[in-house]
Amino acid sequence: MFCFSNCKDQKENHKSDSPVSQKNEFQTQIDNIIQDYLELDIFSGVVLVADKGEVLFHQAYGLANRSTNIANSTSTLFDIGSMNKTFTSIVIKQLENEGKLNLEDNLTDYIDGFEDPKVKHVTINHLLSHTSGFGDYHTPDYFDLPKNKKSLQSIIDRAKTFQLNFEPGSENDYSNLGYVILGGIIEKVTGTSYFTNVKDRIVNKLSLKNTYLNDFTGLGNRIATGYYYSPLGELEVSTPAQDVPNPDGGFLSTTEDAAKFYRSYYNDTVLLSKEMKASDPFFQYLKKMKPGEATSAAGGFEGFNSALFQIIDEDKTIVVFANMDEPVAERIAIDVLSTLRGEVPNKPELPALQSVRKAYEKDGINYVKSNFNDLTTNFHPTDPKDIILNDLGYAYLYEARDITKAVEMFKLNIELFPDIANCYDSYGEALLLKGDTINGIKAYKKALEINPKLPSAIDILNELNYN
Repeated sequence: MFCFSNCKDQKENHKSDSPVSQKNEFQTQIDNIIQDYLELDIFSGVVLVADKGEVLFHQAYGLANRSTNIANSTSTLFDIGSMNKTFTSIVIKQLENEGKLNLEDNLTDYIDGFEDPKVKHVTINHLLSHTSGFGDYHTPDYFDLPKNKKSLQSIIDRAKTFQLNFEPGSENDYSNLGYVILGGIIEKVTGTSYFTNVKDRIVNKLSLKNTYLNDFTGLGNRIATGYYYSPLGELEVSTPAQDVPNPDGGFLSTTEDAAKFYRSYYNDTVLLSKEMKASDPFFQYLKKMKPGEATSAAGGFEGFNSALFQIIDEDKTIVVFANMDEPVAERIAIDVLSTLRGEVPNKPELPALQSVRKAYEKDGINYVKSNFNDLTTNFHPTDPKDIILNDLGYAYLYEARDITKAVEMFKLNIELFPDIANCYDSYGEALLLKGDTINGIKAYKKALEINPKLPSAIDILNELNYN
C-alpha cells in the first residue's frame, strides 16, 4: 500500500481506499501544487517522487526552450549546479579510503604556489566543509574571460593570488572555489582528469546513462534553456556564470539519474563502503535523524534550480529540476515533502525581489519598509537579504535610468541593514550620480568604517581626494 504518512491511521480511516486510488490521489495533490507555480509563471521543469526506488510521480511541465517551443520531458537534461559537489566529495572520500590522501592533509601538500601564507594551514577537510577561508572565484573580471580561462586549472592558478577571507577552520563560508581546488587535488593524486575520475568511479558504476560531465556534443535539443526574471520583471534567457563544468557545478542530468545517484549515496555501499560511512560525520548525522526527517541537496544560479530530498528512514526520494530561477525547485520539493507528511503546503509566492518590486511600484517605499519580512519570505534561506534591495536599486539606476527610485532603494537598505558595508557603498554610488557629492562621500566613508578594506569605496574616495 502507498502510505505516505501515518499509514496506520490511513488504514483505519480509509479502509475502502485501494493502493491505486491512494496513488492517484497523491499524484493529483502534487499536480495541483505545481499548477499554482505554473500560474505565477515561475516554474518549468520536471518533478519526480519515488518510494523505495519505485517511481510514484514523474511529470514534466512547461518549455525547455521558449524560442523553439520545445517542451520539457522526463528525459530533458538540466544543469544540476552545486549537486556536482556531492560527486566531488565522494571521489575525495574514495581516495582517502584507498590510502591516497588523508582529509587532514594540507592543501599545499598537493598544490603549491599560493601567495597568502595562511593557505598552508588549509586542509582537505576545510575545503570539503567550507571552512577553508576561500571565497568564490566568480569575481567581476571572471565573467569576461574566454572559456579556456575558466577551466579547473585556470581557476586554481587565478586563486593562487587570492587572499583568504578568514583563518582556516575559524568560520564557515560556502565556497565554490574550495571545490574546484578539491578537483585539482583529485587530479594530482590520481594522475588523471577530474572528469575521468567521476565517470569511472560514479557514473559508470551506477550506470547513469543520462548524466553528462563535460562533453555535451550531440545533446542538442535535450538540454533545457534557463530563464529568469530580471529585477524589473523582464523574462531573460540565462547566460550562466558557470558556463564551463567544474567540480563545483555544471554537470547535466535528468531527475531519474539524480534520484538513482543520491539514493545509492545515502542507502547502499556501491560508492562508499559500510566502513567509510561508519567513520564519516555526515553519515553519523543521518543515523541520528528523527523518523520522517529528510536530508537535502540543491544547486542553482540564474535560470536553473535543482533540489532533492531523501527521507532516510522511509527511503522516499523527491527530485525537482527547474529551468527557471531559484529557489523554485526547493520550494516545490518542500511542498511535496509536506504532502508526503500529510500536511497542507502554503500557496506559492513570487520570488522575493519580484514581490518587493511590485509592492514598491504599487504602494511605495514606506509600504516596503513596513512589510519587508512578509514580502521576502520566498528567498533562498542562506543568502543575505540586503542583496534584494541592492539588486533592485541597481536595476533602477542603470537599466531604468531612474536615479530617484535607486536612491530610495539604497537608502532603505541602509536603514534595514545598517551593519552591511556594501549597502552604504551602493547608496554612495547612487548619490554621486545624482549629484549629491557631500552625502555620497559620507556614505562611502561609512562603508569604510564597517569594512576598511572595501576596494570600491577606497577607489572612489581616492579619486575624489577624500582618502
